Amino acid sequence: MGRRNRNPKSNPNPNPNQNKQEQLLETLGDFTSKENWDKFFTIRGSDSSFEWYAEWPQLRDPLLSLLPPPPTREEVQILVPGCGNSRMSEELYDAGFRGITNVDFSKVVISDMLRRNVRERPGMRWRVMDMTALQFEAGTFDVVLDKGGLDALMEPELGATLGNQYLSEVKRVLKFGGKFICLTLAESHVLGLLFPKFRVGWKMVLHSLPLASPKKPGLRTYMAVVEKDNPGSLNQIIVSVDLSTLERNGNQARGLFNAIETENNTRQQYLDGSGLIFSLEDLRLGAESDICELKPGRHIQLTLGMEGESRFSYRAVLLDAQQSDETLLYHCGVFLVPKERIHEWLFSSVEGQWAVVESSKAARLIMILLDSSHALASMDEIQNDLSPLVKQLEPQKHITESKIPFMMAGDGIRHRKLVHQAKSKLTGTIVVEEVTYERVDDHLAQLFPGDELKFRRLVFRRSEGLVQSEALLTKSSLEYVGEAGDKKTKSGSKLKKSEKHKPSNGLDLNLAVDHNFLASLYHTGIIAGFTLISSYLQSMVPNGKTVEAVVIGLGAGLLPMFLHKFMPFCLVQVVELDPEVLRLARDYFGFQEDESLKVHLADGIEFIKNFREFPAGVKIEDNCREKGPICDPGTSASVRSVSFETEGKLRQDIDLIIVDVDSSDSSSGLSCPAAAFVEDSFFSTVSDALSEKGLFVINLVSRSPSIKSAVVSRMKKVFSQLFSLQLEEDVNEVVFALKSDSFTQEDDISEAAVQLRGMLKLDNSDIIQRILDTAKKIIRLK
Repeated sequence: MGRRNRNPKSNPNPNPNQNKQEQLLETLGDFTSKENWDKFFTIRGSDSSFEWYAEWPQLRDPLLSLLPPPPTREEVQILVPGCGNSRMSEELYDAGFRGITNVDFSKVVISDMLRRNVRERPGMRWRVMDMTALQFEAGTFDVVLDKGGLDALMEPELGATLGNQYLSEVKRVLKFGGKFICLTLAESHVLGLLFPKFRVGWKMVLHSLPLASPKKPGLRTYMAVVEKDNPGSLNQIIVSVDLSTLERNGNQARGLFNAIETENNTRQQYLDGSGLIFSLEDLRLGAESDICELKPGRHIQLTLGMEGESRFSYRAVLLDAQQSDETLLYHCGVFLVPKERIHEWLFSSVEGQWAVVESSKAARLIMILLDSSHALASMDEIQNDLSPLVKQLEPQKHITESKIPFMMAGDGIRHRKLVHQAKSKLTGTIVVEEVTYERVDDHLAQLFPGDELKFRRLVFRRSEGLVQSEALLTKSSLEYVGEAGDKKTKSGSKLKKSEKHKPSNGLDLNLAVDHNFLASLYHTGIIAGFTLISSYLQSMVPNGKTVEAVVIGLGAGLLPMFLHKFMPFCLVQVVELDPEVLRLARDYFGFQEDESLKVHLADGIEFIKNFREFPAGVKIEDNCREKGPICDPGTSASVRSVSFETEGKLRQDIDLIIVDVDSSDSSSGLSCPAAAFVEDSFFSTVSDALSEKGLFVINLVSRSPSIKSAVVSRMKKVFSQLFSLQLEEDVNEVVFALKSDSFTQEDDISEAAVQLRGMLKLDNSDIIQRILDTAKKIIRLK
């Protein structure tokens, strides 16, 4: 409890008046103690009133101007909480207000005031009652008149718990159009509660009271007048103060006006469309109509929890499913979003949030956006803290004794092991990890019966929730692929050299990345899309022509390695901006370069623009001169660009262009690729670089249908033919584009599959069949 050290020094010969004064001061050590106030009023007696902040002469004119005129005063119901033995209620009664109810938790002062007024003011009501738990029906009073009560509850040492409870009661017992008139010193910690508490559904005007003696300046008393308005309304705070009268109260006045300016700025942001945030109390009091009923399509931002009510406060979004049908499994559910993922499009955008609602199968979903304040709490602690709060938002017709189910974005991982963590100037934190899943798809289970499959993954932390690359690990000889791509045994020097890049737990040398298998479904989909130009590819092979393939985005190097190994007629050029990604691909995923598989550390868009301007089979960084910095369209980092002016035989057109890069801005709604790779200018660049019968492939990762649709619309303007592969239960959509009208027709897909089978140098018929089955799912967009 709050304490004030006001004990005066002892006096060996105190006089009676001084002794009484010391006793009174001792009782004021804690403003929230009923025992202290009982003692205070016992010592002071019933005849001598004690006034906080303002005497009646200062208060009379400004207060009466806010109340009804004489003909209707008898009908006005006024509540005076924490009344003490002030004469304010008596003065109001004498001014014609007969419906006054006074409450205080001190039984001593209520008894004294009742005796003092029972004859002269018989209509005055006096009740022993705690102002933080009022025993009145909702909407009982026209006016709640507080003379220092809120300030007394808001001792800084005590926090806002009691003040918050009290203001909640004030809001509840006031009628529509009723006024809360609060006399306060307007200290910052008090305004920090008062302003947001009456933000939604209330009007507020701030007045200042005249000083008792202008010659003796002190802290000024302010009068906040808060009127109950339409639920959901939002109004600026109005200041009705003569600034010239506040010069002597510089610090106090500046603090007040700074607080008002800050609060009004916040309200203006909401008025400008930044999104109104309700409290749970606002909703209970009708700020949003029929909150206890399901309302299809309802979307509300709110805060849950407060000091004294819960351990934490939470930022939340309430969503009622847009359509109610038999597929919904829950009438109400809670979805927890970890701090690391709240900025992802799926959770930060309205469209993404509706996608979560749809997948949750809940009629009402309460999405909780966790932050750093929850970092040290376990999920069980958070659920226990949230349960009584979300229970208040459960649709009334479906209220049950059972707990509301909690959900969380999960990854289905049974076991996870950190293999290596690196820090890149371009990409940020990059993680190599090994995982086993709770379940794998049926195809993998058939290929590897009885084995607990392990996968090695490359994850960019900037795109939380998105796995950049994933490789299947299978048993191998004790070999390790070093940075230069050459294999060494466990005792080899290359292994020892590279161990400085690995954590102490290292790699399991009995397992290696299986480059015969594409673990990512969308990689399989990319290969399946080659059926669209299988006739063209087949015409190139017998003539000894090289198929020029450019892959923008290395990742772990799995797709380029597969192309290189099983389509040996391809010259595969990989463009990667980040040298750290290349190192990790070599060290941890068995990536190797040779004469027909090369990596260029360059900007992908610039590479395509200048592809024809340097000799075939030569790495850019080995044969080009610098010409200045360029910026990666997917990051904010600058790198050194290169000029493509060289001598020798120039390259032919590109037959295959594959874009598979992530975006550094997950909040845009497009996780892959970066925004610059889906602009009209880049599509035109690709069209110019692509051979007449070549194929452009782009991997789109977004949960937003509208974003995907916008990208496709741009592509339709540039390319003659457009196809799409949307994989089930996958956010990846692979889009294929052709310049020419010559392509494999749907009726010829079987023949095209046979052609592709003949070109793939794969021994495993099951893997080939999986690719061909995937090809049958490709649909035409244009």
